Formats: sequence, structure tokens, C-alpha cells
Amino acid sequence: EPDVTVEPMAVIGAHARIGAGSHIGAGAVIGQHTKIGRNCSIAAGASVICALLGNHVIIHNGARIGQDGYGYAPGPRGMDKIVQIGRVIIQDHVEIGANTTVDRGTMDDTVIGEGTKIDNQVQIGHNVRIGRHCALVAKVAVAGSTRIGDGVQIGGMTAINGHISIGDGVQIAAMSGVTTSIPAGEKYGGIPARPIKDFLRDMAEIMMKSDRRTKGGSK
Repeated sequence: EPDVTVEPMAVIGAHARIGAGSHIGAGAVIGQHTKIGRNCSIAAGASVICALLGNHVIIHNGARIGQDGYGYAPGPRGMDKIVQIGRVIIQDHVEIGANTTVDRGTMDDTVIGEGTKIDNQVQIGHNVRIGRHCALVAKVAVAGSTRIGDGVQIGGMTAINGHISIGDGVQIAAMSGVTTSIPAGEKYGGIPARPIKDFLRDMAEIMMKSDRRTKGGSK
């Protein structure tokens, strides 16, 4: 459409579509048949393939959108690669940070809901579905086929197991390890992640025991 800016060395694949007012940065790669909505910003060095983007989407430098997920199955000769044929669907007003990776779906699509903000260096696995207006801080890793509801907030360096569900409005403390599903509205933290009151109580007990050992040793 009109009023699209494409900077030097960017590559636009065959049959790609880019909406009015969008900006494609230097050296960015837009894959074949990819669709980018209006007033989007694809920063320098980012790649967007096998994807459908809504309007007002921001993709920062070096992000990778739509590459194959980590799909393998053990076979008689080792690990066999599973063909990935899904897409990445990014809805309106989503922002994705620098060097973040969002894998395409295996059979179904990977989906990021409207208004969600994803920080730098986050990994989103194949077939993950993230709801609307979520916040994922730096270095969060979400394994394949996980479902995340609306309004979820996930602290930095948290790892989330695959094939589980995180309910609407959940808050997860930084550096947590989420191994099982979390009901809506809960606050969790720790490794393994547990209700935040339990996590804080456990941490207080550990600190008290450590303090007793230190005082005992000083005597």
C-alpha cells in the first residue's frame, strides 16, 4: 500500500503484502506471502517469515519471527525433524523486543494476542498461544503448545513448561520455573513455581536457617 518505507538492503519476498504507513528497516527480511498490517515498524536486521501481522505492530532489531520450532521425534537413526507448516499470527498493537524469537506452529499457528508486550531475548515456542495485553519480561522462555490467558505478567528469566495453561491475570515472579498449569488470578514464584505466599514463606525459612548457621559458626 502507499506510504511504505523500505530501507536499504531489506529483502521483500514474493507475494508479501505491507500496509500503509509501515516501515521496513535496513537489512530486514520479509518472507514470501507474509502479510504486515498498517503503521507497523520492522526494525533493522529483523526477519518476519510465515507470519500474519496486524496493525501498529512493532518488531525491534534482530527479532526472528516465524522460523521453525524445535520439532523432533526420536527415530531408528536418531532425531527426525518434524516438518513445521503453521504460521505466526501477531494481533494489533503488539510489541516484540530485540533478539526475541517466535517460532511458527507445527500444524496449528503460534498466536500473540492484541496489545501484548514482549521484551528482549524472549523465546516463544511453536504452537504457543498468548492472550491479550500480557507482559513478558526479558529472557522468558515458553515451551511449545502452552496456553497463556489475558493480562498475564511474567517476570524475567522465567521458564514455562510446554503443554500447560496459565490462566487469565496470573502474575509470575522473576526467575521462576513453571512446571504445571496455574489457575486464573493466582500469583506464583520459585522453582518449582508455587503460590507466592508459600514461596515467600519457604524463602523466609531458608534465610532463618542460614542465619542460625552463620551465628552458630561465629561462636
